Amino acid sequence: MNQKVVLITGCSSGIGLALAVRIARDEKKRFMVYATMRNLAKKEALVEAAGCTLGRTLEIKQLDVCDENSIKACVKSLPRVDILISNAGMGMVGPIECRTIDEMKTVMDTNFFGLVRLMKEVLPDMKKRKSGHIVVISSVMGIQGILFNDIYAASKFAVEGFCESLAVQALRFNLNISLIEPGPVITEFERKAHEEGLKIDLSKADKLTADMFHNIYLKNYKQIFESLGQTPEEVAEHTFKMITMKNPPFRHQTNSLYTPITTMKYADPNGDLPIGTFYKMVFEHDKVFTASLNFLKILRWRSRKSVTLGK
Repeated sequence: MNQKVVLITGCSSGIGLALAVRIARDEKKRFMVYATMRNLAKKEALVEAAGCTLGRTLEIKQLDVCDENSIKACVKSLPRVDILISNAGMGMVGPIECRTIDEMKTVMDTNFFGLVRLMKEVLPDMKKRKSGHIVVISSVMGIQGILFNDIYAASKFAVEGFCESLAVQALRFNLNISLIEPGPVITEFERKAHEEGLKIDLSKADKLTADMFHNIYLKNYKQIFESLGQTPEEVAEHTFKMITMKNPPFRHQTNSLYTPITTMKYADPNGDLPIGTFYKMVFEHDKVFTASLNFLKILRWRSRKSVTLGK
């Protein structure tokens, strides 16, 4: 049986690592996984997790989504790309007054233009063969912006608009594009974003803004992830299901607990409902908000014990 060639970016940790291992361990051995990362010095965790799949259904390669030559060299070394999973990304939190334009450009260059560079390299051959599946690890923040995640959300909004526009053209070539939209995921990626937030120099922000960031956003950060957060393995399982479906959907949210939040945006074309609801939750009903997070934490714990994906 011909194995499908899967190229995954950002596999040194988190979702990318979990994806590479899950797909490589497919019992039917339907995939040959090329797990890539910018810095091969960070491959140890993947090597350990891959186990016996390494050298069989999984190989590790260097690829930097911010370097066109790196992408070209990697893709050229592969027989073809049947499934591209664009996962590499970076986060940014904090008041925009306290961030430089260069820092913001780096986020956009990685999260958005990194995807564009990959697409430019793999899309022509997929079109030629009229076969291929492009899977993009996006975020619910590509649908609904969140307090103090302005630049990160902007990068994901760009990703979503880009893919939505391209999806119409892709259908003409029998290609599938799927956006995977997790909510909070408990990974090194998120830990770094939080640690970076703690170190931000807030001197350029006014007192009220600095207080909102430090005493509301950062204070609730951990509890939000404990209440709503998924593991990378859960997201990987959802993604695996997408690449094995005959007709995968364009969008797929991995966290059912987060769905009501994003649904508000579609329920009100004016956009006032989600913004107003978030404002009241954070500033007027903070005790109810905290109690709700605790309740969701219990639900999340129970669902992990009783629910299996696909049942």
